[in-house]
Amino acid sequence: MPLDPAFLQYPMRRHGMDHDRYDWSMLVDRPAVRWPEGKTLALWINVSLQHFPMNPAGQPVKLPGSMTMPYPDLRHYTLRDYGNRVGVWRLLDALDRYRCRPTFAVNAVLADRYPYLTGALRERGHEILGHSWSMDTPHAGGLAADAERELVRRSLERLEQAFGRGPRGWLSPGKLESAQTPDLLQAAGIRYFCDWVNDELPYRFHTAGGDLWAMPLSTEIEDRFVVMDNQHSEASWARQVMDAADFLLAESVRQGGRILGLSLHPWVMGQPHRIKHVEAVLDYLGSLPGVWHAEAGEIPGTLVAPAPP
Repeated sequence: MPLDPAFLQYPMRRHGMDHDRYDWSMLVDRPAVRWPEGKTLALWINVSLQHFPMNPAGQPVKLPGSMTMPYPDLRHYTLRDYGNRVGVWRLLDALDRYRCRPTFAVNAVLADRYPYLTGALRERGHEILGHSWSMDTPHAGGLAADAERELVRRSLERLEQAFGRGPRGWLSPGKLESAQTPDLLQAAGIRYFCDWVNDELPYRFHTAGGDLWAMPLSTEIEDRFVVMDNQHSEASWARQVMDAADFLLAESVRQGGRILGLSLHPWVMGQPHRIKHVEAVLDYLGSLPGVWHAEAGEIPGTLVAPAPP
C-alpha cells in the first residue's frame, strides 16, 4: 500500500531542518575556525558530579544510572556515592598532574550533601555548569513549564550561593530536554547548553528570548556510555578517545577547528583499576601539539561570527 502523500505535507518541510531552532549548513561548507595560539582542536573535559537518590521518583522518566534494584538499592547507591567521596579526588589529582582545565557539571543538591566537595571546587576556581537539582529531576516532555522554570531557577540559585558566581552553561541530566528547556535556560541567563550532540563545533541555537550557544559534548566517547552501557574495557575506552583525538586533529588541520568533548564521571573512572587509563588518555592528549586545553565557556567565546549548522 503506497504511503499517503499527506504524511509528507507539513508546514516546516523544506531543505535543511524541519524546525527553527538553528539555521542549516554543512560542517564542511563553513569558514574554517582557528582556536587561540593557532591550535585546531579544542579539548573540553567535562566532569559530572551527581547525586542519585536511593528511592528515585522517576518522574516523568527515570534517568540513566538511577537505582534499579528494590529499595534500598545500596549496591548502586553507594557506588555513585563513592564517586563523590573517593573517585573525584583521584580524577582531580590526574587532571592537575597533566595540567588539564576541566569544567564541572554539578547537581545543585551537592552543595547541601557534599559541601566539602563543592567548597574545594570553589577554591580551585573551575568553571561550573548547571546540572539541574539531582539525577532525579529530569527535564523531559511531561514536565509542566512552570515546574521546569522553578527547577531551573532553584538549581542555578543554589549553585550561585555555593560557588559565588552563577553558571554560564548548562548540561541537562541524561541530556534530556522538554520542548521548552532551551527557552527557559536562556530566560534564566544561561549562555550555552550541552545537550545536543549533532555537530563538531558550537552553533547558534534560537530561543524565544534570543540565541544560546549549543555546545556538543560527545556521548560516543563518554566513560559511562562506553564502559558501563556498551561494556567495553577501560583500555578500549582509552583507545577510542585517542583515536577520536587523532582523527579530529587531522581533520581540523585540513578543514578548520574541531572540538573534542570528553565526559568523565568519578564513580566510573575514579576506580583504582580504571584511573591509570584516564591518566594514559590525559598524557596522550597533552602530547598533541595542536590541542587547545579550554574550559567550556571559553570555546564559544572565541567565535565572533560562527556559521550555524
